[in-house]
Amino acid sequence: MYSPKDDETQGRMEHALARATEHFGTATTGPVSWGWFGRTIGSRTTDDRWLRVHCGDIAQASAAMTEGIVIAEERISNVVSRPHLHRLLRWEANQYVFEGELIDYIPQPVISPETPDLAEDPHLPDAWWATLRESLDALSGAEPPRTTIRQEWADRVFPQFLGIPAPALTERVTGHGDMQWANLTGHPIVLLDWERWGAVPVGYDPAMLYVNSLRVPAVAERVRKEFAEILEMPAGPIGELVALAEMLQAVGSGWYQELALHLRERARELTGVEPPESATA
Repeated sequence: MYSPKDDETQGRMEHALARATEHFGTATTGPVSWGWFGRTIGSRTTDDRWLRVHCGDIAQASAAMTEGIVIAEERISNVVSRPHLHRLLRWEANQYVFEGELIDYIPQPVISPETPDLAEDPHLPDAWWATLRESLDALSGAEPPRTTIRQEWADRVFPQFLGIPAPALTERVTGHGDMQWANLTGHPIVLLDWERWGAVPVGYDPAMLYVNSLRVPAVAERVRKEFAEILEMPAGPIGELVALAEMLQAVGSGWYQELALHLRERARELTGVEPPESATA
């Protein structure tokens, strides 16, 4: 899906993967998978698990790095379709902190391996959508480990990228926090990447999936149909505006160029305001 940003990053992460492999007494098999900017590296293991190593800067990292997947094991119902954690290793080296996670191996590929937004219709069966609804519904009642979307972020970003003041983010549920097509497998569905789960505005998770589907109208319409009860409740538009603000902030940093026009059009539909030029890379 991604690749390391430079040779130094590649060498550091490959060495970290080897260290975690040795610690867990296993071996990797098959090609490695890279995460965003090479911040994660992963591979299938010979004992049919998946070994994922994450790297962060010590100055910015804390014990909270492990909260996502560790606390998920304690608080999230097994109704939620997700990989389970089996072993965890955390260590520091130079200015970096590393985490190695030995989790379930998921054989089915993600729906969009090249980009978080959707470029074509994956033609997902009704059972896939039903499991997604059940998972998000079961997740919504879990005790969150953090507030994923903060009011101070919205106060800063809404005027800059939507051209409107931020609403009060008072109605929240527990959500995945990164609901996009690179974190969802095909049928049977599994929700991947639990680093960011926590308290989010009502409607944020399905709205994030919706705005990441805008290049494929049939799928975007299906998302709205499946989650109409949430997206059309009074607090639903706020969750969608939060998703749009976050995506337009990414556009302003140079990402999602093929999706940018769709995001701006949808933001204008909801707010009646033309998004500022800061929402264009």
